[in-house]
Amino acid sequence: MLSKLSGAVLIALMAACPAIAQEDAASSFNKKPMTMIIGNTAGGTYDLYGRLVARFLGKFIPGNPAIVPENMPGAGTIRAANHVYNVAPRDGTVLGIVAETVAVEQAVGNAAVRYDAANFTWVGRLVSSAGVHIIWSKSKVQSFEDLKRYEVMTAGTGAGNVAETVPMLMNALLGTKFKLVRGYPSATEAMLAIERGEVEGTAVNWTSMRTGRADWVRDQKIRVLFQYLGARNPKLPDAPALGELGDTEEAQQLFRLYGSMGDIGRSIFAAPGVPQARAKILREAFNAMILNPEFISEANGLGAELEPATGEELQSWITRTLQVPPSAVEKAKTIFAR
Repeated sequence: MLSKLSGAVLIALMAACPAIAQEDAASSFNKKPMTMIIGNTAGGTYDLYGRLVARFLGKFIPGNPAIVPENMPGAGTIRAANHVYNVAPRDGTVLGIVAETVAVEQAVGNAAVRYDAANFTWVGRLVSSAGVHIIWSKSKVQSFEDLKRYEVMTAGTGAGNVAETVPMLMNALLGTKFKLVRGYPSATEAMLAIERGEVEGTAVNWTSMRTGRADWVRDQKIRVLFQYLGARNPKLPDAPALGELGDTEEAQQLFRLYGSMGDIGRSIFAAPGVPQARAKILREAFNAMILNPEFISEANGLGAELEPATGEELQSWITRTLQVPPSAVEKAKTIFAR
């Protein structure tokens, strides 16, 4: 399960996770129950990874606190991000996992954002994103170029989710003919809508497709039109990545911005302002958990790939994502009518 993990990163993680000693009362978690806020409904990869961490992370935190998962869907997971930032206590006892668009939506001026992603306490990444846009085999659209020829109904899963933002970008910048059907809480409900014939496609995680909907892949019920990545996944060489798209400098900047989300992937964070000692405990606990054989075995059994990164690395990537040229931001605001 750690096959993607480079030797350098593995060494860094091992160096970052010495045995965690019991802390004094000022910095320990004192067995206080913790909460894992999951920004999506049950059944998707955010829920899978969030609940997996909730089962294991407390074993590596002083006092071994129980971590209770709580689903809080809404606004493409922005609701959950806003909650952790503005409502959750700043003591590290509330964690979150939300869409990899958490920084991008702030960067392009989404009015629903009530947080500064750079100020979250980033704990660690479980896996990078493997987002793709799929289309049902019975649709007229069966290739990326077909998107410019035929109107295609695609399921939206919230204003802060790539299932809505990227099709809107493509319509405005590339002349595609996506027709958004909004109102689906997550990719789980969107895929059910595809089966019912309500829509023809949506954005999904390729890993969850290969596990949760293996028959769709095996029986060629779907095709991958494009990837929500900066560069093509070698396993999907025929589907273009966002980082390749755009005929103008502004368009290329925006597509590269959305393609950069893959680095954030499925990541865990806490509220801003968590005391340094507690943030250190959370990061060390995460680093220890991600290398734990029992945790790896459980992830393997669930089909949950692991490609970890440290909280410090995440912090750097988030800061980089927020550095968007003003002209690109203004273009995005115009497209999204913000």
